[in-house]
Amino acid sequence: MITIFDYIVIAAFFAFLLGSGWYFRRFSKDSSQYFRGGGRMAWWLVGCSAFMSAFSAWTFTGAAGQAYEHGLVVLTIYWAGALAFLVNAGCTAAWFRQTRVITSMEAIRARLGPANEQFYTWLALPIGIIVAGIWLYGLSVFCAPVFGFNLQAMILICGIAVVLMTASGGQWAIVATDFMQALMLIPIAIVAAVAAWFSVGGWSGLRETLPATHWDLSASASVSFGKLWVVAVLLEKFFVQNALHGAGRYLNVRDGREAKKAALLATLLFGGASFLWFLPPLAARAQGLDLAALFPGLTKPSEAAYVAVASRVLPAGLMGLMITGIIAATLSSMDAGLNRNAGIFVRSVYMPLLRPRAGDREQVLAGRIATLAFGAIVILTALLYSTWKDLGVFDLMFGFSALMGIPYAVAATWCLFIKRVPDWAAWSTVLVGMGVGAAISGAPRLLGGLVTEGSAWAGRLAWMGDHHFISVTLGGVAVSSLWFFGVAKLFGPRIRPERMAEIENFFSTMRRPVEAAAESVEQVNTRGTQGIGRLCLLYGGFIMLLALIPNGLVGRLEILFCALFIAGIGFALTRVGRAR
Repeated sequence: MITIFDYIVIAAFFAFLLGSGWYFRRFSKDSSQYFRGGGRMAWWLVGCSAFMSAFSAWTFTGAAGQAYEHGLVVLTIYWAGALAFLVNAGCTAAWFRQTRVITSMEAIRARLGPANEQFYTWLALPIGIIVAGIWLYGLSVFCAPVFGFNLQAMILICGIAVVLMTASGGQWAIVATDFMQALMLIPIAIVAAVAAWFSVGGWSGLRETLPATHWDLSASASVSFGKLWVVAVLLEKFFVQNALHGAGRYLNVRDGREAKKAALLATLLFGGASFLWFLPPLAARAQGLDLAALFPGLTKPSEAAYVAVASRVLPAGLMGLMITGIIAATLSSMDAGLNRNAGIFVRSVYMPLLRPRAGDREQVLAGRIATLAFGAIVILTALLYSTWKDLGVFDLMFGFSALMGIPYAVAATWCLFIKRVPDWAAWSTVLVGMGVGAAISGAPRLLGGLVTEGSAWAGRLAWMGDHHFISVTLGGVAVSSLWFFGVAKLFGPRIRPERMAEIENFFSTMRRPVEAAAESVEQVNTRGTQGIGRLCLLYGGFIMLLALIPNGLVGRLEILFCALFIAGIGFALTRVGRAR
């Protein structure tokens, strides 16, 4: 499926990735720089990083499989994400930056008290590990058929690479490589989408060969989807991306205005580029490819739809670039999660409970050790998923988000808008939401034998089983929100005056713009900008050499397009950094 030239490209990418971590280690001299880039990163860097950290190989496996089977309904996920980023741009991104903390759990402590900081911390750590494991597993599902390697071997190779890069370079290495990974992913996705488009005869070919149901954005004809599914996705994205514990993605920029710009860029990237990812799997369906015969070793062969088309339309060398782009998408999600988990552990567990007087150097060292430890657990988690033969990547991601992600986020979102609510409302809301999710998940199996077959209740239980994500999400959001607002109404007036003063101080700080000069916030780190520009020039030059591979004229032009795209932006960054 891939040539020796593709292997050379992939090997060069991993060497480049590890070298980036080593290069940016000099920007991580204290805990603020290691965990949030010193609050001096350019908004376009942070915006690309926010886009990439919400992106993974799951897009090219689980989501691509849904595009192959059900059509454009998968775009709902990405447009809902774009709307959630737009809410960030409207208010919450600036609020998050203006909390003036180093990690998101410190913001939780400032708003909801130390008990909730510990509660959310001890939940955030396993949740982060589970999600990173899903991303790593999704990547291995993509890479295994491409390379013909053992699934477990791919998990080990990819996992070790990202752990070493993250541990060495900290937040600067993560955001810098996220930006460069976006630069790699976008041009190669354009090339793959355009090639797939022409391979099926363009718009007319898709319209004539795809089933009519594939054009329904809600996929109402499918058992698993429908309009309620769209509502559930919108709610899931709103809460997960606007919760206070997600503040970390905007703490890297200089002030609230820069945070808004970063969120707006993520909105445009998420919403505007989404159709590019799904043209190849739609082309696979239009061409009638028998994916089960092509990929008999996969639990869900449809999740290889993107690979099947890309391997047919891309020239030698460019397939390797596409693979590195998809690997990059997953690694960007994993490395951000690892660094965030390490920051949470050091600032909310290690310092307050073990070493209250730890200096900056000790905090950075502890962060690196924590990153290595969490990375090892993530790899083991992904290896565990690889033994679950009956569960696809799409179902795994959405099932986990409904059961754990949404209950975790509901109270952390509403607390930004409701002042007068006792601290215990937050952790109790999480527990109530998880309890509701567990009850809804287990009801069809536990109660199915107790109701009369063919009765109304039997039908309701069957519907809940067939629409697990919808049932758990809508039920969890409704009950959790009612619980939170009910506690606020009944117990809000009883909050102690001194605690209410602390809450008022948090909201005053969060709503007050960061004044860089008065608060000694340094200018954007131009050395980092120039460094990223040089790395882009270096990698763009390497890609340009791939035009020497014996491909046809179109293949060479496609490679040159990708090379010039990356190198051109690298040149612009070096000029901007020098001018400043």
